[in-house]
Amino acid sequence: MRNISLFFVFALIVMVGGCSGCGPKTKPLSELIAKAWTPQTVREASTLVYTKGGTNNIKAGYTNFKLDLSNATNVTFKEFDNNSFAGTWAVTEAATGNKLTLSNLNPKPTGTDGTIEFTINSYSDSQLDITRTTSNQKTGGTINNYVLTNQ
Repeated sequence: MRNISLFFVFALIVMVGGCSGCGPKTKPLSELIAKAWTPQTVREASTLVYTKGGTNNIKAGYTNFKLDLSNATNVTFKEFDNNSFAGTWAVTEAATGNKLTLSNLNPKPTGTDGTIEFTINSYSDSQLDITRTTSNQKTGGTINNYVLTNQ
């Protein structure tokens, strides 16, 4: 009887241990952010210049801004001045921080070689907080932060 009980305990442990890896797998960051994004807020340097739905926005043109990552590799990027660019995108995940890189942008955005890189500060299913790693000549040479939404 004792051998049967030990067998069932051992079998139970094996089943529970085997299923612990059966849970949902975490999607890569590139899949989590593969959506079309528009600005919730935009800061040029430390100045808040746009809030979605705001009536006193310093730069109302950010209603035109769109970052479309919904295609696995191709990006369309529309800036606040309504200029559009097409290219490719990729995410680099690292312990030191995650990066979003837009490459081969055509036409080349002002002051770039066709590449724009962002630090990914945070993300969720409905929000993406990114900061451009280089200054934007169109905004007076500022480093800009974008809190984006897909809603």
